[in-house]
Amino acid sequence: MAGNGKIRVLVVDDSAFMRKVLQKIISSDPALEICGEAKDGREAVEQSDLLKPDVVSMDINMPRMDGLEATELIMSRTPRPILIVSSESREGAEVTLKALQLGAIDFVSKPSGAIDLDMSSVREELCRKLKMAAKVRVVRTATRSKLPQPEGESSLEALSAKSRENSNGAGRGAGRFPMVVVASSTGGPATLMKFAPLFPADFPGAVVLVQHMPGNFTSQFSNQLGEVSRMKVKEAEAGEIIVPGQIYVCPGTHHMRISATGRIVLDDGPRISGYRPCADLLFESAAAYSGPNTIGVVLTGMGNDGSKGVKAIKAAGGFTIAQDESTAVIFGMPQEAIKTGAIDVVHPADDIFGAIEKRVLQIFSAARVGS
Repeated sequence: MAGNGKIRVLVVDDSAFMRKVLQKIISSDPALEICGEAKDGREAVEQSDLLKPDVVSMDINMPRMDGLEATELIMSRTPRPILIVSSESREGAEVTLKALQLGAIDFVSKPSGAIDLDMSSVREELCRKLKMAAKVRVVRTATRSKLPQPEGESSLEALSAKSRENSNGAGRGAGRFPMVVVASSTGGPATLMKFAPLFPADFPGAVVLVQHMPGNFTSQFSNQLGEVSRMKVKEAEAGEIIVPGQIYVCPGTHHMRISATGRIVLDDGPRISGYRPCADLLFESAAAYSGPNTIGVVLTGMGNDGSKGVKAIKAAGGFTIAQDESTAVIFGMPQEAIKTGAIDVVHPADDIFGAIEKRVLQIFSAARVGS
C-alpha cells in the first residue's frame, strides 16, 4: 500500500483504450491509485515483480502471453492478489474459471456490446472487488497439473452399493444416504477443484454445491470440476432425483431446493439476502429431507450465506463443518457460520473431506445398529 494509504493497482490489458478507461475508473476512487500498466502477460509479470502492486487488474486475451499464463506465473513465483477483467462469452467463462483455479481472487465481466465498452456500468463492482482483493492473504498456488488420484478402495466405497439400493425410486431414499451440501463464494472455485477429487468414485452419498457465480459460468465450472473429480459431476436440472455417487452444481441463474421426495427444485426468483443462488435455501431443504444424514460445509466467501442453513442442519440432527481462517481466501461466510454456534468442527480445507468421511461412516454405523 502506498505511503498515502491508497491501494496500488497494476492495470493489464492489451487495448490502450481499455487501459485508459480502467485507469480513469480506478483513479476516480479515493482509496485506489494506478501504480503501473502492462499491455500483455509478459509485461504484467515483469511489472508485478518490479512494482509490487497491492492488486493486479488482469485481462485474459492478450498477445505474447495471455492472462492465464501470467496469472499462473505470478501466483507461483511472487503471489499478488489478481482480479480478472474478462468477457462474459462462453470462452471467456472457461478461461476466467481456469484463472480462478490458478489463484486469481475474483473477476469482473466486461459488458458485452459496442466496441466503445461502457465500463462505467461496472464501476462500483470493479472498485469494490479491487479493494476487497487487496486485503486477501495470497499464497503460492499449484500449477495446472491434474491432481493425483488416491488408489485402492476406501471404506466409503464399500458402503456405496448399499447406499444405491436405498436410493432407488423417488422419495424412497429419504434420509437413507448422506447428503453433503456445500456453500462457497469468493475463492471457491480453486478450493472446490482441490476438494472434489478427494471424494471416491463410489462415494455413498450425494454432494450438492452452491457456488456464487453468474449463470453462464456454472455449466462450464461443472465441466471443469468433472475433469478432476472421480465422482460424476453435473449441473443440476429441475425435477431430477438426487442419487448417491453424484456431485450436483446449482445453476448460477437459480436457487435450488431439495423436495420432500428427493428431487431437485429450481427457482429463478429474486435474490435472497443478496444471493442467487442462496445456499441457505439448499441447506434448509436438505435438512428437512435428510435430517441427521445431512452434512453442511461452509467454505471461503464474502458475506453470511449458509449461516441460517447450518442452524437448520444442526436442528435436524445433522453435522456441520466450516473452513478455517488460515486456508480461506475470504473468511466471511465460514466466520458468520461459526458465530451461530451451529458449527461442529472447523478445519483447514485439506482436512474437511476427512471429517466428512468420518461422519459418513458414523451414519452407516448408526443405520446398522438401528436395522
